Amino acid sequence: MGTTVFERQRPNAVTVDHALTGTRQAVFWLEDAPGDAYPSLTASTTADLVVVGGGYSGLWTALLAKRRDLSTEVVLLEAKTIGWAASGRNGGFAESSLTHGEENGRTRFADEYDQLARMGRENLDAIETIIRELDLDADWERGGAIDVAIEPHQVEWLREGANGEDDVFLDQAEVQASVHSPTYLAGLFHKRDSALVHPVKLARALARACADAGVRIFEHTPVTELVSTGSRESAGSGVDVHTAARDLTGRPSAAVVRAKKVALGTNVFPSLLKRNRLYTVPVYDYVLMTEPLTAEQLDAIGWQGRQGLGDSANQFHYYRLSADNRILFGGYDAVYHYGGRVREPYEQRETTHRRLAEHFFTTFPQLDGLRFTHKWAGAIDTCSRFCAYFGTARDGRIAYATGFTGLGVAATHFGAEVMLDLLYGVETERTSLKLVRSKPIPFPPEPVASVGVNLMRWALDRADHNEGRRNLFLRTMDAVGLGFDS
Repeated sequence: MGTTVFERQRPNAVTVDHALTGTRQAVFWLEDAPGDAYPSLTASTTADLVVVGGGYSGLWTALLAKRRDLSTEVVLLEAKTIGWAASGRNGGFAESSLTHGEENGRTRFADEYDQLARMGRENLDAIETIIRELDLDADWERGGAIDVAIEPHQVEWLREGANGEDDVFLDQAEVQASVHSPTYLAGLFHKRDSALVHPVKLARALARACADAGVRIFEHTPVTELVSTGSRESAGSGVDVHTAARDLTGRPSAAVVRAKKVALGTNVFPSLLKRNRLYTVPVYDYVLMTEPLTAEQLDAIGWQGRQGLGDSANQFHYYRLSADNRILFGGYDAVYHYGGRVREPYEQRETTHRRLAEHFFTTFPQLDGLRFTHKWAGAIDTCSRFCAYFGTARDGRIAYATGFTGLGVAATHFGAEVMLDLLYGVETERTSLKLVRSKPIPFPPEPVASVGVNLMRWALDRADHNEGRRNLFLRTMDAVGLGFDS
């Protein structure tokens, strides 16, 4: 087995120790964008549509429902606060891909991939249009993204992905002229298919837009159960959405929302539909955020175009500049915990954050002396096909979109449109897609799930140490539809 550039070019331990001194376990985005507070639900009520979840998936669904028909009575229920989970912890990359990259898309949806690529771009354009139209304060930047080769075998991969127009191959001199890192050997510049956004500003701006449109938003209102009422044909058919909110005195308030339709945007958290609980697993992703760079530090690395960046390894890093010129640096480790649990203590992982710091200074050794101010983590709703799946339940009264696998900043807008199409029986180009009509393979129960996920992680790491060559395990997973190649 060979070594990776991060092993061949390790930074000085003193540099890493200095950078992590005083780093706080906190989400920068959440601190940087304080939002409005919304009440808890303390009394039972009714609605045409109940949206469960106050992240991007739920917020887009509520807003788009109102934009389709302003008279629709929409209630949005959030267990904690708007955007606190994955929607507030991600890197802020809004990608056009609906399939987690071209290779994954062509492998799973070969006959419709070109259509999906077009619809993905249209989806990203639609998000930009809404942000401009509603003047949403979200630090939106449509500057594109560069995939970088950091090992010799990755250069040809990037060259094969170029089309000369929207996806442009950059040789070593060209990529170094865009962003200077001694690790960069080549790049693939995606001009149209990527934007950057402040994740929490976007979530909170969407919530305000929802409220302005008449959506009733309730925070600190966890949903505990969905109970069908009546038959599909009866006039009183619907779903009773049971909650576990607390009243103004702090006592439990088992308020119920009687809804005609329900859209689930719960993503990484255990589904309220038992049928879906084996389709996703939570995988933890870790992030560092630097202090703002000085003008001299920015000059040392270039990056004048402010593109999003990501390397081309299986265990890849993603990084970008914030509006105040901090560098967010995340990825590489993807950690699954036995039983598929989502727990706050899992967000603290010193070994992973230190590894990220080491990889950062391998990438940008000229930034020696820079400190990290924040470190955090978030759980990703991973499914076996590595892109979202969709469906309905209870005779079409409940819809869901989940399994975005870390690429949901933009794809949740598409998922919201799909859920509304399905709930209201609207036949569209979206609903005819195999992407929408098919399901991923469910994960096995424990202990097999834990063994399988961690074996996949090990095998991907081995491939990165072997010029990208996939071993027997990975080839077997590819053959049965469980392989991953983004």
